[in-house]
Amino acid sequence: MPKSQADLAKQFQELHRSGSFIIANAFDAGSARVLAGLGFPALATSSGAFAGTLGRRDGKVTREEALAHARAVAGAVELPVSADLENGFGHAPSFAAETVRLAAGTGLVGCTIEDTTGEKDRPLYDIGQAVERIAACVDAARAVGFPFMLTARSENFLRGNPDLDDTIKRLQAYEKVGADVLMAPGLPDLAAVKAVCSAVSKPVNFMVGIPGKSFTVAELASAGVRRISLATSLYRAAMTGLVAAAKEAKEKGTFGYVGSSIPSGELAGFMQG
Repeated sequence: MPKSQADLAKQFQELHRSGSFIIANAFDAGSARVLAGLGFPALATSSGAFAGTLGRRDGKVTREEALAHARAVAGAVELPVSADLENGFGHAPSFAAETVRLAAGTGLVGCTIEDTTGEKDRPLYDIGQAVERIAACVDAARAVGFPFMLTARSENFLRGNPDLDDTIKRLQAYEKVGADVLMAPGLPDLAAVKAVCSAVSKPVNFMVGIPGKSFTVAELASAGVRRISLATSLYRAAMTGLVAAAKEAKEKGTFGYVGSSIPSGELAGFMQG
């Protein structure tokens, strides 16, 4: 019997209660099926990876497109799925909160809301506005009728403000208004990761994907991280393989990549129908 959304939500909560786990980021329904077949306990979307599948840059996807993508990924697997919903696709707290409400209707059991504005001249919301937005999103998450996990994300280190003290201050404020998980991508070293984990009581999500700033599961667990997301890294790895294979075919006229590719039968085994 298929698991209900409420059951998946409880499963997702349980994953955060002890130890560390990897939440793998799918970029479409097919990759979601593969990742589920490989045994990952939960999946997430990636705004950057999804934008790439549409031939766009990160931040150039609409709310409607992101929610449709989330529905496709969540519907492809019987696993907890959380979505990367950028800043909620609008500045107003009420708009971001509505994004969370709509997200819960797609089969998701959680989502991430960040404190970046998407504007070059003002890349981050001031802390007061950022907290107000997270508080509204928390209220929306609490009203959906099952334990929908809201991750609050501080973008300081990715948006030109690599200030650890301010990052911790923001995460503590997001925790105070009810965020379930806290996240600060781009932390420079394990000492910073440990400082963030020590400064809050809610689970911390670490984002893998930045060269030189992507640490092992054992190192992150020792620092206090509970959840490890892979962001765009799997999509970029897939595209790296595509480019290498296409270049070999075009430039050398050979097809050596065929011998190192996953067999079509094995790949088909991950798919439905």
